Amino acid sequence: MSIRDFHLQITDEDELQNIVQALNASIRRKIMVMLNTSSYSIAEIAKKLNLPISTVSFHINILRNAGFVTVTVKRNTRGNAKLISRQIDHFALDFNAGNSEPENKTFSMEIPIGSFSDARAEASCGMADANDIIIADDLPGAFFSPQRFSAQIIWLSKGYLEYRIPNYMLHDKQINSIKLSMEICSEAPNYKNDWESDITFWINGTEIATWVSPGDFGGRRGRLNPAWWSDYSTQYGVIKSLLITQDCVYLDETPVSTQTVKKLGLQEGDYFTFRIGIKPDAKHQGGLNLFGERFGDYAQGLVYSVDYK
Repeated sequence: MSIRDFHLQITDEDELQNIVQALNASIRRKIMVMLNTSSYSIAEIAKKLNLPISTVSFHINILRNAGFVTVTVKRNTRGNAKLISRQIDHFALDFNAGNSEPENKTFSMEIPIGSFSDARAEASCGMADANDIIIADDLPGAFFSPQRFSAQIIWLSKGYLEYRIPNYMLHDKQINSIKLSMEICSEAPNYKNDWESDITFWINGTEIATWVSPGDFGGRRGRLNPAWWSDYSTQYGVIKSLLITQDCVYLDETPVSTQTVKKLGLQEGDYFTFRIGIKPDAKHQGGLNLFGERFGDYAQGLVYSVDYK
């Protein structure tokens, strides 16, 4: 489970002590700002801040204890490197401890990108995990191989991926919002930074929004990409987030639909469906890449977060 938002009470002494310590140093605050846009190794952070690696490691440990960052080990040609990723987007502190009003709570889980329940893919298409190509390039019929569950990057020129998102835990909750977040980009031969693609999102069969991806990004290595991945292939994407509230739907911070949690039936049944793909009549049919936690720039798959009472 991957927590992206902290909601604490003033009476949560232990958690607050760690958070106060984490934020009570300008260096640690600078590190958190750096991690807003990408993940970095300890050596990269040390270089950017002009600090010794030992000093940065000390501050990273404090941020880690507070739950603000995660540390993953990335293998490269020179051995193993510790990659630091931000683990929190928002922090809220409730001073009204004991108030009769129900408090807001948040939970979050990461959906593996290879766990799709339905798909249609046209060449060029394929999948890779952290170690190798697992679905041979341009074999759409192999997309339902059991190997797909280990996928860390999926690409297709046309088609879609559809996921069943569990919602059994929402039935007795008062939902404020549901958020879906992912790292994506277009899909071009090799890579092409100016390759537009109209990537559309559907929830429970209802079209929600279309984002025009500006390109299939390369030219520098993705922060998380394994050493064997070619420099001439897709390298990284951008984070896009859908936020479904009781009033409307936002793509990032822009309202894009009048659909709501209730209208979309997100608390009905045992799951809801989330589809990402290219419409057959899209103006820019430039495909898509979807990144897992060990490819691209961000250590995440498809992140599903719920704010509730």
